[in-house]
Amino acid sequence: MNTTPLSILVLYYSRHGATRKLAELIAQGIDSVPGAEARLRTVPPVSSVAEATAPGIPDQGSPYVDHDDLRECAGLALGSPTRFGNMAASMKYFLDGTATEWVNGTLSGKPAVVFASTGSLHGGQEATLLSMMIPLLHHGMMVMGLPYTHPELMNTASGGSPYGATHWAGVDGKRPVTEEERTLTIALGRRLAEAALKLQGSR
Repeated sequence: MNTTPLSILVLYYSRHGATRKLAELIAQGIDSVPGAEARLRTVPPVSSVAEATAPGIPDQGSPYVDHDDLRECAGLALGSPTRFGNMAASMKYFLDGTATEWVNGTLSGKPAVVFASTGSLHGGQEATLLSMMIPLLHHGMMVMGLPYTHPELMNTASGGSPYGATHWAGVDGKRPVTEEERTLTIALGRRLAEAALKLQGSR
């Protein structure tokens, strides 16, 4: 009997650390499910200087993602800060380079969730989540949200959406994660891991 835990990829971009906090909570939810294991990865920033390259290993945070991470994952959580209601350019740039995985159907049939952080309360949280869903749907992934069986969705005054986990980080990115945001984000990671395990068991 194979006891190797399923690898669930938590892929994010974070400029000031707010989205990384959400990624770590998603990972906590994944790791709380027996048989699942979170793999935290990030993407390098996009430079406006054509010759500039990022170091091979980030100074802090998670390692940079590579295409093996996509091939090996049983599910994907994708996170980004918002940029005018859209995902950050760094995340879009990485996704634009996944044509090989798209052609090969590498991610097809795997579950996925999305999460985001914003500087202002109405800074495009849900629009950003929707922007990240689009390429995942093109990859054939099974995109999931958060159901209203989580009462925090009705009570939150900051982040949290039926489309995914969100966090109102403030202009400086230093607003703490609220209890509702924390609960919903962990629940989203757990929901993703449970779906991945069910799908693996049916194959």
